[in-house]
Amino acid sequence: MKALVAAFAFLTRLPVWRGPLRDEDLGRSVSFFPLVGLVLGLGVTGLAAAVQGHLPPGLIAILLAALLAGLTGGLHLDGVADVFDALGGGRRDRARMLEIMRDSRIGAHGAAALILVLLAKVTALAQVVAANDLVALLAFPTVARWLVGLLVVLFPYVRTEGLGRAFSGEAGRIQLGVASAITVVVVGVLGTQLILPALGAAAVVFAFAFWLHHRLGGLTGDVYGAAVELGEVVMLLLCCAR
Repeated sequence: MKALVAAFAFLTRLPVWRGPLRDEDLGRSVSFFPLVGLVLGLGVTGLAAAVQGHLPPGLIAILLAALLAGLTGGLHLDGVADVFDALGGGRRDRARMLEIMRDSRIGAHGAAALILVLLAKVTALAQVVAANDLVALLAFPTVARWLVGLLVVLFPYVRTEGLGRAFSGEAGRIQLGVASAITVVVVGVLGTQLILPALGAAAVVFAFAFWLHHRLGGLTGDVYGAAVELGEVVMLLLCCAR
């Protein structure tokens, strides 16, 4: 139960118990990342269903993106800004890039990346809402959080300390298997039309992770956050293109 609570406490701002958690609990929580995504998807789908027909798709899309950012505390969006600030200002210097990621201030590269990601997400959400594709709205947060769980397990963590070290150091094949099983069940129940978008999102997220692994020598918590946002956007875009 602590692992399940840890997943919701770390990935969302939902009012769950936030008492002391061990590194083991954080590592095991990777098993439940897709379940957190499913709950977020239920929130997004519920809001879309409630206002559908009362507001234009573009405005609904903005509300959905705002809801998702609010439920997650903007955690993953912060990762986008930090990663692209590091890529833009690090001058291919690994130590400098890692130092920039620690800086809480946002630079021009991070701001530009953040705007582009949000524009892409809102545009894709508007298309999905216009098509009344509630299945895609339910699935895209699930798939994105499954993908970041894969990155946590399959790629080394570059720092010697930090919260991400606990996840990477304690999560393993069992957690990967449980998370993958949950995702397979969700996608199987919602419909096989989601398989290709999910695989496409996986391909893009893994290419992004391999690239940053090459640049940094491993991944960081900011990279995990950016990967969630990238996975969501690509999944939505591919659902639009079906």
